[in-house]
Amino acid sequence: MARRNLNDLLYFVTVAREGSFTRAASLMGVTQSALSQAVSGLEARLEIRLLTRTTRSVSLTAAGERLLNSIGHRIDEIDAELDELTALRDKPAGTVRITTGEHVLRTTLLPKLTPLLLEYPEIDIEFDINYGFRDIVADRFDAGVRLGDTIDKDMIATPVGPQLRMAVAASPAYFATHPAPRQPSDLVNHNCINMRLQSAGGLYTWEFEHRGHPLDVRVDGQLIFNTSPAMVDAALAGVGIAFLPEDEFAPHLEEGRLLRVLEAYCPPFPGYYLYYPSRRQPSHAFSLVLDALRVTR
Repeated sequence: MARRNLNDLLYFVTVAREGSFTRAASLMGVTQSALSQAVSGLEARLEIRLLTRTTRSVSLTAAGERLLNSIGHRIDEIDAELDELTALRDKPAGTVRITTGEHVLRTTLLPKLTPLLLEYPEIDIEFDINYGFRDIVADRFDAGVRLGDTIDKDMIATPVGPQLRMAVAASPAYFATHPAPRQPSDLVNHNCINMRLQSAGGLYTWEFEHRGHPLDVRVDGQLIFNTSPAMVDAALAGVGIAFLPEDEFAPHLEEGRLLRVLEAYCPPFPGYYLYYPSRRQPSHAFSLVLDALRVTR
């Protein structure tokens, strides 16, 4: 079946309701001649007269009245739905899905996004707590949050927090029975709390730097985790030495429950970034989330 020209139907409905080609043309923003030709073309395709035209007035034929009654309200419904879509553009709504780690979610994302959620009740945010590297395109996430130096180059990335530093820490009880390491290589003689990387399956190699040169150390110990909160708890319990971003240890370091060592070997590095595909056209809701998380320089 040949596709109908819906503009012609809209023109017909407008003329029928206005009872005038002149008023309808003005309302539609087209010339009277173009409007008349469109309606005549519709009549020719249907092979039936819809309007009776005189020099003074326009009236519906029986066929025209039937057509108006059958499609007029549908055109009104389409207009109403288009208005609703415009309202969605002006009043952001929808779900934004973000994959992230637990610590940055608790300390950065939720504090920054809570005011946004209160201001825009139609916006929903779904968080996926994951320490591996999810394929955000394949898994249909809008964005991910990871450390800046671990993000693929084909992603758009924007910082959501300050620079970070790693920290090596253990409890006073642990250091009471073990000498504090003076250099990274001393860690091989300690009970170190390890992390297994979900992305690769291997144990994380502790990465240090001295005078611009990298120093990587493979450590050993009794405990292996795949989440950082458990590593902090184990360090507080005196089981061994842990290696994490310093902000995960912050309150315990400040209050003396953990002691920091090897600080000179832990220079600053890029912090957490929100990243998303470069080919993605952000929704209004996602743009607001991005603006709320973005670090202002």
